[in-house]
Amino acid sequence: MFFFLFSGTAIAVHSQSSPSPAGSERGIVFYESFEGDSNSDGQVMILSSSATYHFNQHFSAGVGIPIYFDHANSSTTGASSASGIGNVFATVRAIWKSPVLNYGTALTGTAPTGDSKKGLSTGHATFDWDNRVNHDFGVLTPFVDLGAGNSIMDTRYFLRPFSSYGYLAHFEAGTDVDLTHALSLTLSGYYIAPWGTQTVISRVVPAGAAGKSGSVTHGRAFENNHLTTGTAALTSDDGFNASLSFNPKPYLDLDFGYTRSVHYALNSVSFGVGVNLSSLFSKRNQSAN
Repeated sequence: MFFFLFSGTAIAVHSQSSPSPAGSERGIVFYESFEGDSNSDGQVMILSSSATYHFNQHFSAGVGIPIYFDHANSSTTGASSASGIGNVFATVRAIWKSPVLNYGTALTGTAPTGDSKKGLSTGHATFDWDNRVNHDFGVLTPFVDLGAGNSIMDTRYFLRPFSSYGYLAHFEAGTDVDLTHALSLTLSGYYIAPWGTQTVISRVVPAGAAGKSGSVTHGRAFENNHLTTGTAALTSDDGFNASLSFNPKPYLDLDFGYTRSVHYALNSVSFGVGVNLSSLFSKRNQSAN
């Protein structure tokens, strides 16, 4: 099994990270996803639309746009909600499979089209370069993921309650477990290693609003202020993920996940629904004929 996950949305920003849309290895693929994340700070949900062109089985390129629906927990930061377009993104990707190791790499860039006053953007263009290797051992597929960028990208497990700007490296290691032909379990640990000046823009405290009073707890500056600038300690993070992925149809991806951020002492549960529109409509047209 070769399951390449990128640190985005739909085609991989979530490197914004979600799974690559299932379907043809050639031609254009239109993909629609709806994902949500809930923790003590509130809920973050994303509706993402993307189009990816698969040149062949190795290379692809795509663009997409996310729409955010955020709601803060009133008991934590004061009642607030925000919605709007996030950062438009583009990704180029390459994958190679071999009997020894499978390797995938992706470069994702975003434009600052989101509203930074709502925490939907940092106001800067961002990039993320992600690399993954794995190998199949029967039902187990251990993997190692290494990357670098200038912003912490969302993943399909963890839609963070903030946007960040500053250079960093990110690491993830774990394994995929094939439970059945359509159901898989993923267990992994991650580490975010920033350096230099870091900026955090809160999604739960809008610009001009009062956040949580008192001292910052567990490093959650995004609960106290809309905008925080500091050292690498501001965005350093580590934790672990567990998720179930179910693909009942070739065009349908379902996910349920849990993330524990050790640094922020934050527990998050997430869900995702993805539909490969190209594959779905192709199936319907074949059935009609």
